[in-house]
Amino acid sequence: MFFKHFFSFPSPRLPEQTPKRSFRKQTNARRCILAELSVLCLLCISFFLSHTASGQTAAVWAKAAAGRFFGKESTATPSQPDYIKWVDFDVTCQAMNQAFRYDVDTCQSEIHLNWVDLLAYLGARYGGDFSKYKAPDLEKAAEALLSGETTMAELTKDMKYFSYYRQAYGAVLDGLVGEYEAQIPKEQAPGAYLPSGVDGGTPEDPKTVWVKKYGLKAFSPIAKSFPYSDYDDFGTARSYGFKRQHLGHDMMGQVGTPIIAVESCYVEAIGWNQYGGWRLGLRSFDKKRYYYYAHLRQNYPYQSNLKEGSIVSAGDVIGYLGRTGYSATENTNNIEEPHLHFGLQLIFDESQKEGNNEIWIDCFELTRFLSMNRSEVKKVEGTKEWARIYGIKDPVIPENTEITGQEQVFTEAHPTDE
Repeated sequence: MFFKHFFSFPSPRLPEQTPKRSFRKQTNARRCILAELSVLCLLCISFFLSHTASGQTAAVWAKAAAGRFFGKESTATPSQPDYIKWVDFDVTCQAMNQAFRYDVDTCQSEIHLNWVDLLAYLGARYGGDFSKYKAPDLEKAAEALLSGETTMAELTKDMKYFSYYRQAYGAVLDGLVGEYEAQIPKEQAPGAYLPSGVDGGTPEDPKTVWVKKYGLKAFSPIAKSFPYSDYDDFGTARSYGFKRQHLGHDMMGQVGTPIIAVESCYVEAIGWNQYGGWRLGLRSFDKKRYYYYAHLRQNYPYQSNLKEGSIVSAGDVIGYLGRTGYSATENTNNIEEPHLHFGLQLIFDESQKEGNNEIWIDCFELTRFLSMNRSEVKKVEGTKEWARIYGIKDPVIPENTEITGQEQVFTEAHPTDE
């Protein structure tokens, strides 16, 4: 785990050109009308498809076509609120890691570099295409910022789309790094946290201690020491029920592998889904992220204390890998290879939660980045469950929670996706 102790696009539209002849105006008008009719047809088809199946939306291809046709620039009107309609999250693991390290290394400095700001700067510079990523690009910017030569506002003042990338990348990453308290073995604790005052502790010190930290407080979806394999499969074809694109990331593993809450969230959806089988939907407290965990274990899919509205802390065991789904019959194993379907939906406006406006991102590079922090778990004797070994106290968890034993229940009611 990587921590630091406190103590120790939109695509730009082409410029309009004035036609020299009137027949060009007519031709352009016809083309615009035809284009609008085409988009309308696509949206109608997607509306029909999305109402023929539950779970994730069926018509992502139509949504993508419409989104790209109209572009990603703001088109807000008094009757149409201004919020982001589309995000292509193309940030690489290497870029995330570099920006993250700058953030942690400067967390106690006079000039603190925010990792999402740095990535948004690169996004604006590259037009969102991180195949152009070069570490020296960020190094140069960071050096200029740390030296006081410039500020982020000054550095990005001529970048038309910096604000867009900051909002888009922030929706993905803002909840993953920050302050928290972690429970650690006394052997890893600085003396300032121990009654004895001795680094690493003495026999008289408690076995574990809580320490204040700043760093990565999000976790991999797969528990520590459990093997898995994956590749970038976002957007590949799926055909069960209807043809569609895969809107998640599959992580292949063994049945029963403990599944982990990536960040502190509340349970928004839990239960059976024809496509995802036993699945969980977790919503971040800022409501911008919806984590979708699907194909969980037959007969015993979830941690026993979970229900709609439950609070989970980052790193908690929430369920178990399986192969349920692709069936209208509840509790059916119909997935050939056991795996976790891990999805991340971004929500800038509640109208995007369900339907044709859903924004699902490619999680492959994100899960690679999160693999540096995997929750350590142990078997709970006499049960089918596993539990985390070391706890976390996350300040993002709101104060309006009712705690009963180990269960924390969010008092506000939230809808499910069913």
